[in-house]
Amino acid sequence: MGTKYQGFRDLIVFKKAYSLGNDIFELSKLFPANEQYSLTVQIRRSSRSIAANIGEAWAFRKYLKSFIYKLNISYGEASETGIWLNFARDHKYLDTAIHNEFFDRCEEIQKMLRSMINQPEKFCNS
Repeated sequence: MGTKYQGFRDLIVFKKAYSLGNDIFELSKLFPANEQYSLTVQIRRSSRSIAANIGEAWAFRKYLKSFIYKLNISYGEASETGIWLNFARDHKYLDTAIHNEFFDRCEEIQKMLRSMINQPEKFCNS
């Protein structure tokens, strides 16, 4: 029998995604004012959506296909966040080291999500 989780807040991937969303919010405060309604709002939305969709997936875990669907959305939001990080680096809002740190965190979360997607029975109700 797999590990029993009390809730999505117990999941390491959720904790990492939530932390990433908070850290990107703080990081995006450094972006120029002219990006407030474009890059800033987009990266904040996508990075927060990673954790939000993990929480939604957990609510649907009774339904295997719904659980996987919401995890795939979370995976996509992590991809989107990585693209916004690339734009921020390319426009010199982030130096390469900071970009790499945050991009690597996105990729780590994606690997964890992919594992959950490939083995949903470890998390879903039977």
